[in-house]
Amino acid sequence: MYSEEQQKIIAEMRALEEKIEYHSRLYYELDSPEIPDSEYDKLFARLKKLEEEYPQFASPASPTKRVGGRVAERFEKVRHVIPMGSLTDVFSFEELEAFDRRVKQAEPEAEYVTECKIDGLSVALEYVDGIFVRGLTRGDGTFGEDVTDNLRTIKTIPLKLKEPVPRLIVRGEVYMPKKVFAKLNAEREENGETPFANPRNAAAGSLRQLDSSVVAKRKLDIFVFNVQHIEGKTFRTHAESLEYLSGLGFKVSPIRNVQKDIAEVEKEIERIGAMRGSLEFDIDGAVVKVNSLDMRARLGETVSVPRWAVAYKYPPETAQTTIEDIVVQVGRTGVLTPKAILKTVRIAGTNVSQATLHNIDYIRQKDIRVGDTVKVYKAGDIIPEIMEVLPEFRKKDSVPFEMPDVCPSCGEQVIREPDEAAVRCINPDCPAQLHRSITHFVSRDAMNIESLGESVVALLIENNLVKSAADLYYLKQEDLEPLERMGKKSAKKIIDSIDKSRQAGLARLIFALGIRHIGEKAAVLLAEKFPDIYAIMNADEQQLCSVEEIGPESAQSIIRFFSSEHTRHLIDRLVQAGVSVKSSFVRKSNILVGKTIVITGTLPTLKRSEAEELIRQHGGNPSGSVSRKTSFLLCGAEPGSKLEKAQAFNIPIISEEEFINMIQGEGDNLNE
Repeated sequence: MYSEEQQKIIAEMRALEEKIEYHSRLYYELDSPEIPDSEYDKLFARLKKLEEEYPQFASPASPTKRVGGRVAERFEKVRHVIPMGSLTDVFSFEELEAFDRRVKQAEPEAEYVTECKIDGLSVALEYVDGIFVRGLTRGDGTFGEDVTDNLRTIKTIPLKLKEPVPRLIVRGEVYMPKKVFAKLNAEREENGETPFANPRNAAAGSLRQLDSSVVAKRKLDIFVFNVQHIEGKTFRTHAESLEYLSGLGFKVSPIRNVQKDIAEVEKEIERIGAMRGSLEFDIDGAVVKVNSLDMRARLGETVSVPRWAVAYKYPPETAQTTIEDIVVQVGRTGVLTPKAILKTVRIAGTNVSQATLHNIDYIRQKDIRVGDTVKVYKAGDIIPEIMEVLPEFRKKDSVPFEMPDVCPSCGEQVIREPDEAAVRCINPDCPAQLHRSITHFVSRDAMNIESLGESVVALLIENNLVKSAADLYYLKQEDLEPLERMGKKSAKKIIDSIDKSRQAGLARLIFALGIRHIGEKAAVLLAEKFPDIYAIMNADEQQLCSVEEIGPESAQSIIRFFSSEHTRHLIDRLVQAGVSVKSSFVRKSNILVGKTIVITGTLPTLKRSEAEELIRQHGGNPSGSVSRKTSFLLCGAEPGSKLEKAQAFNIPIISEEEFINMIQGEGDNLNE
């Protein structure tokens, strides 16, 4: 029996869940928010705080589950309750009419429902008593992978239905919206990563990420299009079942009109085809289904496909044009990206005058040259791509394209690392990379300069106040006060924060410099090993590789970075401005030497970064994954799969209190 105070807490948590889900639906599905983002954030933060304080009262359907954070070791294979089959593809109205004749021979009164064939990843969602309990990929149709944690991050999947249906399994298509796909590919190209071929590949690759927090950032969406299994409810038609699912809170197939005959179906297919360019999701066809569920049962299935549905596939829209030039742009991360300038041509409803060429390997593979006549299409109906070169039109004097040896933005020598497709400029003062490098430099995990968000950094660059990260430390309050939306108070706050960051420490500075392959952990380990930035600058590969986490590739990246005159000048200016470049790491004891400790869950008082720092200060090694070499699992509230793995390996599990006692020398003998 709960106390009166506990009942109040539970009531508040349930009310917050309801409010957040309500406003989330308005924002993500109906595009008509009633409250500002800041108000939504306050509701979310309050619920998260209550769940941290009272984990025993947290609901499995809480909207906080959507942010992700669990890291799976692998995905478990689970048998589908109802097999998830595929459909027969048809490519012409003649084939479609043949399908109709077969249906009408058995069911003369058959009507159809025509829906978009969304190009994504098929999943099954299972609910028990109205609560989302499991989500599986289609897999081979018989067995799918359990990706429940990742599916929870999709904001349009209801975690709790509007009715407590005893058991319900629905099938849906997870997809990546076109705008999200375009942005993700742009970011991947900026980082020198291979872009996804189409939104379907992007959705599939995202949903199979082992870290659900990565999935949460990918902004996947879903349309539910079928009831696989339901208890306590029956339907006459497919259209009726979709309306019911919509009432439960699902985002169902947006186009689901009923047609009386195949002539109406063909008109609907043409109508949907004409809309392709304006839809926010990618489609590769239209699905035609018999509407009556009794008729479906009588028509039955073959070994692999149903006899009551087909998928009409649209042909890809292409156009022929010529490449007038190939230009190279420098991205925010220093990656040089080639782009084809095309003679303007119309594809899928828009004029196309450029096409991405990704990298030099892509260009060589297709042998793309200036002056070539090419076929162009739109990947995901949004990103212009070159399908193929038409060699019969090639000019005799054409020459293969080569990437420049120096950066088009700053003139510094560019590099191409082994096993990488990207050509990259590593000059930290390169103008093309300035906004990105300074935004990273001031970020919370780097120099932690508060009040310097992306918009303020942009303002500083636009007004020529900073041309490198070092310039931040030479700013004065009077430089900032005249800027738009600034004033005395904001200007003083920024200057105070910059002053404070001078003592951020060597580890933060190394990470802030944005050295390729050097993350937070490697930066901390370098700061523990070397006394100052100059010792790192002058270290050779062997010395650098003696640091845990630093291999030959990372070592060469450090050496290249510090060999640049631009980098050395930047460091000198930082030192002259009073920025500390000395290591502040202090070894407090050797009590954890030789011990590897993994952290899972939320600790009562320590942040994860604080716990990791304490482990290092006492000689231990904080690790991110459990193995047989793990010495202890430091366990907090809501632990993930690491707890199960530690228990399987018989690894000792300790609380924060026991950990503190250990490093204070009050716990058990660690070397026993």
